[in-house]
Amino acid sequence: MSFKLSRRAFVASAALIPIACSKPGSARKPAESDKSDRDIVNPLVKNRADAQIFRHDDGFYYMTGSVPEYDRLVLRRAKTLGGLTDAEERVLWRHEDTGPMSGFLWAPELHLIDGRWIVYFAAGPSGGGEDVFRIRTYAVVCDGDDPMKGNWTVLGEFKGPWDSFNLDSTVFHHRGTRFFAWAQREPGIDTNSNIYIAPMASALTLAAEPVRLSVPTLDWEIRGFKVNEAQAILERNGKLFMTYSASATDDRYCLGLLTADADANIMDASSWTKSQQPVFQTSVETSVYGPGHNSFTVDEKGRDILVYHGRDYKEIEGDPLFNPDRHTRVQRLYFDEDGNPDFGVPVGNGPLPDRFEAAGSAGTFLAHDGAELIAGSAPLPQTQFRSTPEKGGAVRISPISMRDQHLIAAEDGSLSIGAATQAGSDMFRHVTGPEEETVRIESLAYPGKAIAMGENGLALVELGDRTTVWRVS
Repeated sequence: MSFKLSRRAFVASAALIPIACSKPGSARKPAESDKSDRDIVNPLVKNRADAQIFRHDDGFYYMTGSVPEYDRLVLRRAKTLGGLTDAEERVLWRHEDTGPMSGFLWAPELHLIDGRWIVYFAAGPSGGGEDVFRIRTYAVVCDGDDPMKGNWTVLGEFKGPWDSFNLDSTVFHHRGTRFFAWAQREPGIDTNSNIYIAPMASALTLAAEPVRLSVPTLDWEIRGFKVNEAQAILERNGKLFMTYSASATDDRYCLGLLTADADANIMDASSWTKSQQPVFQTSVETSVYGPGHNSFTVDEKGRDILVYHGRDYKEIEGDPLFNPDRHTRVQRLYFDEDGNPDFGVPVGNGPLPDRFEAAGSAGTFLAHDGAELIAGSAPLPQTQFRSTPEKGGAVRISPISMRDQHLIAAEDGSLSIGAATQAGSDMFRHVTGPEEETVRIESLAYPGKAIAMGENGLALVELGDRTTVWRVS
């Protein structure tokens, strides 16, 4: 495709665990040769936007997403999340030479529908001009049980309620019914795309009239473009959560959230409540810009993982849609006391951060308030620390929002955040604790001493003291 395009010509901009074939709570023990979640480093996969990752019953993680050339559908798999980084990627299907699927291919999603592997994607014709953004949703189907080995052919086009721009289709099961959710421009509504939902009659047809769940009206949903798109579903804690992406695909791209009671009639738009603020957005402190188009999966221990794409920098030359540096990223998804997801902020590049909760004091975390190190409750991002590996099993421990600052130990046992003034004062090691998922954080500058939560705050005390035990989450 040699033609030049303008984002302003775009009628609208460009995922969910396939619940029918995935069991979120079924953590499989990886083989010794597999990478573990401790080996996950962000970005997980470079130059893959609109990422969908899920864990299938066969024990593999499957991943697909948009390639920068928008010319092919790809798939990779691995036994662990970390293994996806360098997993072999197979091209399933390429755009056609002519016709409605000869141009851009957007946002693929893999689902198992009635025993057949199907990839939904959006496509437009080639030829240049605005016609290439005549985007519609199509599907290809695999002729075998193994999506990495079977042959893929076109199944057909999704026939939406209007012949208009539509994309970002996803499939989920809820209370015994299979639903289709997608983004579409509705005639008569002055937006680029809204969010719709309907039960499915077949892989490409609906069983009932769709319901419009969300229209971009809030200020953070209409920056650059009036966009609601890229739905992903997660059911937890008696609630059904639908994330979606909003605004232009530069640093203004962000996630919104719709919430419904899990027992409510989800085909009634009034059952859903829209969060009035974005739940996940650009973080200058962690240097992740335009996080969006997410999906959900679980790690090897069954813990919820947020999957999304984002850039390392803000300034983009040309149309952001054609910038290749939207990378696939993952991080732990936490929940607040009311059972709602707390997305925090994009955690930035490097190993996944941990939270350290005092084993003897629930709700008391190793945290920071600005440059002050504290123990107590704090907003999620202030309780996330990245342990960067150094030689000999040592780690440097940094708050995610202060990437160039580390935990520092002093001779008097005090602790701070800053730059090391004495060689080795910022070196620690994780010592396995007395219970599963617990550690002691020993200072290598002062061997036999570990970080503890005491009456007067954080300090180094004898390694064997019970107050040195931290629960890792």
